[in-house]
Amino acid sequence: MSKRNHYGYAGYSGRPRGQGALKVIIVILALILAAALALFFFLEDHLVFSGDGVRLELPFGKEETEEVQESEPPPPSEPLVIVTPEPTPTPEPEKPLQAVWVDRADVLNGAAEEKAEAAGANAVIVDMKDDEGTLGYVSDLETAKTVKSSASEPERNNAIQALNNGPLYTVARVCCFRDNTAPRGDRSLAIKTNSGYNWQDGDKIRWISPTSPEARQYVTDVCVELAELGFDEILLDYSAYPTTGKLNYIKKGAAYNREEFQAIVEDFYAQVKGALADYPEVTLSILTDEGVLVNGVDETSGQSLTGLAGSAGRVWCPLENLSPEEGIQALAAAGLEEPERNFVPVVSQAGGPAESWAVMER
Repeated sequence: MSKRNHYGYAGYSGRPRGQGALKVIIVILALILAAALALFFFLEDHLVFSGDGVRLELPFGKEETEEVQESEPPPPSEPLVIVTPEPTPTPEPEKPLQAVWVDRADVLNGAAEEKAEAAGANAVIVDMKDDEGTLGYVSDLETAKTVKSSASEPERNNAIQALNNGPLYTVARVCCFRDNTAPRGDRSLAIKTNSGYNWQDGDKIRWISPTSPEARQYVTDVCVELAELGFDEILLDYSAYPTTGKLNYIKKGAAYNREEFQAIVEDFYAQVKGALADYPEVTLSILTDEGVLVNGVDETSGQSLTGLAGSAGRVWCPLENLSPEEGIQALAAAGLEEPERNFVPVVSQAGGPAESWAVMER
């Protein structure tokens, strides 16, 4: 039998309080969420994400902004400045070489510039390897130390560099194979007689042999040292086999074979030119004689026009029977570049102001 209260009905707890209010809140939240989602999808194309955050760009606001921007007057432009380039100056033609010989002592005492001015010259010639074979500077070459050809005064190199850094154009004369010193210090370098002695020319000057690779290398190394000292031009003199003196006293054979003279001399010129390739500002010049200009080759010396034109930047030549124009024509035919400027007549007195000339008399 069920338990009843005093009214005769079973117990009843009734509907829980607050249940209706909770349902209302849930409905409202659902509506808000739906509205938010709809608004998000509607505005998704107008959200702009940047480093400064997220911003909303509405279509009507953007158009209005663009219209306002289009209606604004353009900012004032900078005044137009027309830059007219400066005309490139036409370089003046190189002056003809007008050189005068100066003594080594003139370099030390500062008289070289005075002598050049007195002669009307714009260049000086200095013996850096003279006919005796002595060097006019202090050399680091082992051969120079062995044969004792190097100068010993340390101030010489400083004086040479000071001259080379001055206003004058400087030419270092190198007496290549006519050398009275080296054969005495190293007999293996010498041209030999049939009796095995060091051969001497008509002036009693010994020669080192162009056939000797060591002799050619020694002269080449001297030229490189002179380039390092700053000379503008290096002039090779006596840069072939001897042509005067008792040539029949020279011992014939592998060291003195006329059939090889031209090839050996041309190879020597090319060797020096190659060694000076690291000094493009230095001009290599070679002194020749009229016989080479007229005949194209001297079989006794081995010099040839092809060898000169192939390696020399400039050719010097004493003129007795030829005119400068004839010398220029001969070198032009051989292929020397700009022969009018690169041919230097060696004369006994200064020439005209528009001519190239060199006075080499001591």
